[in-house]
Amino acid sequence: MTEKENKKKSKSKEVCGYPISIFFIVVNEFCERFSYYGMRAVLVLYFRYFLRWDDDLATSIYHAFVALCYLTPILGAIVADSWLGKFKTIIYLSIVYAIGQVVMAISAIHDITDTDRDGIPNNMTFHVTLSMVGLFLIALGTGGIKPCVAAFGGDQFQDHQEKQRSTFFSVFYLCINAGSLLSTIITPVLRGQECGIYSQQKCYPLAFGVPAALMVVALVVFIIGSGMYYKAEPQGNIMLDVCKCISFAVKNRFRHRSSQYPKRQHWMDWAEEKYEKLLIAQIKMVLKVLFLYIPLPMFWTLFDQKGSRWTLQATTMNGDFGLLILQPDQMQTVNPILILTLVPIMESVIYPLIKKCGLNFTPLKRMTVGMFLAAMAFVCAGVIQIQIDQTLPTFPSASQSQLKLINMGGLPLTVNLPQNNPVQLAGAAASEDFFTFEQDNITVSLVAPAISRNISLVKEKRQTLLIPLDPNNAWEVTDDITTKPEQGNNAIRFVNGMASALNVSTGSLNFERIDPSSYTNYSLVRYGNTIFTITDGVQTCEYTRDFGFGSSYTFLIPSFFTWGTNCGESVTAVEDIQPNSFHMAWQIPQYFLMTAGEVVFSVTGLEFSYSQAPSNMKAVLQAGWLFTVAVGNFIVLIVAELAKLPKQWAEYFLFASLLLAVCVIFSIMAYFYTYIDPAEIEAQFKDKDEKGEQKNEELQMEKKDSVEHQEEDRSKQTKM
Repeated sequence: MTEKENKKKSKSKEVCGYPISIFFIVVNEFCERFSYYGMRAVLVLYFRYFLRWDDDLATSIYHAFVALCYLTPILGAIVADSWLGKFKTIIYLSIVYAIGQVVMAISAIHDITDTDRDGIPNNMTFHVTLSMVGLFLIALGTGGIKPCVAAFGGDQFQDHQEKQRSTFFSVFYLCINAGSLLSTIITPVLRGQECGIYSQQKCYPLAFGVPAALMVVALVVFIIGSGMYYKAEPQGNIMLDVCKCISFAVKNRFRHRSSQYPKRQHWMDWAEEKYEKLLIAQIKMVLKVLFLYIPLPMFWTLFDQKGSRWTLQATTMNGDFGLLILQPDQMQTVNPILILTLVPIMESVIYPLIKKCGLNFTPLKRMTVGMFLAAMAFVCAGVIQIQIDQTLPTFPSASQSQLKLINMGGLPLTVNLPQNNPVQLAGAAASEDFFTFEQDNITVSLVAPAISRNISLVKEKRQTLLIPLDPNNAWEVTDDITTKPEQGNNAIRFVNGMASALNVSTGSLNFERIDPSSYTNYSLVRYGNTIFTITDGVQTCEYTRDFGFGSSYTFLIPSFFTWGTNCGESVTAVEDIQPNSFHMAWQIPQYFLMTAGEVVFSVTGLEFSYSQAPSNMKAVLQAGWLFTVAVGNFIVLIVAELAKLPKQWAEYFLFASLLLAVCVIFSIMAYFYTYIDPAEIEAQFKDKDEKGEQKNEELQMEKKDSVEHQEEDRSKQTKM
């Protein structure tokens, strides 16, 4: 660093030995990370339940977005170092970023196109287009400023402030995790609220709007500190020099591919005609590390599915933790909590213990262990998925129909069904489960009284046959739901077995008039205790029910229903789909294994890369590392769209198997890798250059002496 630069920095005000400008940078980073991770926490559920995409498409677009977020940092670094400088790049791309967040919030307002006011947008193309534009702007903004903010903060310190600079980076990393942790707790809670102008729906506008507001705050805070920053001029980007050198070496080698030209020790040596040997040696060292990066994308393929597949898995689980009810997307908070816990434990306990045991736990061995732990996390996810699938209902296939029976009268009935034993139905009761049929039409008969009816069934549908109080009257066949209720809600309906019309309501939900022997459509209610008010216009009854997550019920108000204090006891609850019974806590082991793998793999990987790279090539390796994350997310996209495995557990095991195979390959590559000291190699080339310069100086001196002697001889001859 030059004296002039140090003087500029010394003019900035300091607090407790730190430049006051870094406080604006730290606050900016916290708000930006809150904005990014908060939006990303609810993104896959927004795709799944607002845009109505299936699991595979929602997963694919989510990972395409994450991949783009890790590709754009390369562009941001080049723009900052070669053209605008870090300060202007952060300002301009933060504006783009904030606009993207606002566009995402607007895209989630269902009332904009909900012309029939049923809570579902009528013009989905409008919302999809807006959301894609918003995500592209966010990816451009967050990726573009990613390589600039930390480096810009480091620029604010003088040479003698090494200790303060180190503390700054520690606080900076803490802000990233704090922003991530708080946002993944808060935004799912905001999403879980209900809002809307005409109809109340899950509040995605608020869940995206708060991160948008935080991004605006981040931008304003950064601009406020503008007059206090040291702003280094762009000095060119080393990545461009590396690319040009590699390109020249490849072209030169291709031009001299004939056997008449002597071979060179390394293909990069073909750049010697134009570039310095030191730069070529540095690029060789970088390429050696980048070669080891080839298997790494597979780790990120599994790691980033925490926010997609694992979140979707949590939607089919029970989030009741007693005093706390967790939303499916809040399970992601386990990751930052475990990071803040495991990093110090690994550094101060685990690694020292391994060292004391005499084991040589090299960085590459640690990374191999990290890959293995991530693979085991997906094995856990697969086992849990198998357990979840056992609790899910078996819906009819394309060639099947399913039928359930409900006796609306007070007397028991014996019902005969084709290919089934006689079914005994108590008064005001239902068959225990659905019966499956291959036929389109079946005959259902009662033993006493002896009555038969032909019932038409619909393929791929579940239906319920309502047998009235007087079986001689018409029998009703209802259509039942054939999917788990979304977002942990519960689908309920009421059947009126009484002789008079009824009305049922709860809170803002009103089932309106239910005629005798009729039923309502399904309505959704949330988890928890719900009180229903049943009335015939004269008398009123309150019926209380506790709901879990993802269930479906038919509530029968029987013919012998009596008004009074205990009236709710005579209401029959028929369970069509059982609530989620497998607890979310079972996801904690897979989160623990994945986070432990991340700590061992990611932190060690960056440390190893920096130790094996020349001092001026850190940015190149950082770009290469981020590129592996992008490629990993593209792999998820490809597998999700092409594999189309019928069972989700099979996909988990497939990814685990792929990473285990890559783990073996990486361990072989690591075995043959030779650790180097870049500083020592650079010093050798610098010594050679200094010796060369010294020889040149000696030759020039000798040449100068000979010229002086010749001039003296000429002057003597002239005198003679």
